[in-house]
Amino acid sequence: MAQFDDLVPNPEGGRVDWRAIETAFDWFRSLGNCPQDPIFHAEGDVAIHTRLVVEALLDATKWRELPVSDRVTVFWAALLHDVAKPATTRTDAEGRVTAPGHSRRGQIMARRILWRMRVPYAQREQICHLVTHHQRPLHLIERESPERLLHEISYQTRCDLLAILAEADVRGRTCPDSGRLFDAVELFRELARTQNCLDRPRDFASAHSRFLYFRKPGRSADYAAHDDWTGEATLLCGLPASGKDTWLAANARGQAIIGLDDLREELDIDAGDAQGAVVSAGRERARVALRAGRPLLWNATNLSRDRRRGLIDLFADYRAKVRVVYCEAEEQEIFKRNEARERPVPTKALARMLDHWEPPDLTECHALDVVLN
Repeated sequence: MAQFDDLVPNPEGGRVDWRAIETAFDWFRSLGNCPQDPIFHAEGDVAIHTRLVVEALLDATKWRELPVSDRVTVFWAALLHDVAKPATTRTDAEGRVTAPGHSRRGQIMARRILWRMRVPYAQREQICHLVTHHQRPLHLIERESPERLLHEISYQTRCDLLAILAEADVRGRTCPDSGRLFDAVELFRELARTQNCLDRPRDFASAHSRFLYFRKPGRSADYAAHDDWTGEATLLCGLPASGKDTWLAANARGQAIIGLDDLREELDIDAGDAQGAVVSAGRERARVALRAGRPLLWNATNLSRDRRRGLIDLFADYRAKVRVVYCEAEEQEIFKRNEARERPVPTKALARMLDHWEPPDLTECHALDVVLN
């Protein structure tokens, strides 16, 4: 943690210790070998661009005026915003250099880096989703209905901090359309202000109104949804050995419990094997419970947003309100607990899970509990 905070210069003339950063982080060193499109990034490779973005951030009055914790958050977002470009950069048939998907991939890479540095959960997730959305202010206003995506962003990170990062991103590049990009950032900031989500999540009439809004395109954010859903479904998620079973033992009274670990044992399927049969069996048992009106609890890793979406769709089909419980522990503790299990998850399988690790947020569910072990 000392390294995390100490690398951030003070706003009164402090400068970045690039030697310390290069020495400490192999992911940063890899940026120097990654090319960029010479039209929109004529300044050079990703390392050069990242340095320029961070230096531009330090010169920005808006960044210098932030509280200390917010300055640290945006500094690290700037340092990590293109961390996935070496893994995603391609040269197309016409010779153009692109990095498709680098923002979402960068979010996942940043999470693993910051988790291992023991950055506090809330601050880590702010940084990760600044990485997720760092390009959004440059293009959001061009969308036909930008408000919906803006509202989603506001539940994952702060739009005011995102605008500061985006301005630094533009100042840290040499491109022919910088004026248009600065205008786009200001329009993003103004839209967030008019939508009352510049520095906070967008308000909804109720949790149910919010849940339906993010599930149904075209619904008004101001609509107060009639709430006649009576079912209950709880989705546990988190890395293996992160504390899900402990939480379940203390909180699962009277619920129909579907545990994929139990199903794997019942079906004699290892955690490292294909899981289609396990998930299918679990979904069928969930339908039986939901049809009977029983409160349901689904216990599995459910690490990616895409994986959770399929289950939440199933619960919603039966008009069950969705509560997500996310459990997390430190890396050393997870590996220690996993090794002590009777049937531990193979190390390679656990490493693969980290490549899809996206904690949940309130755009997915009615209620969210974060349990930090």
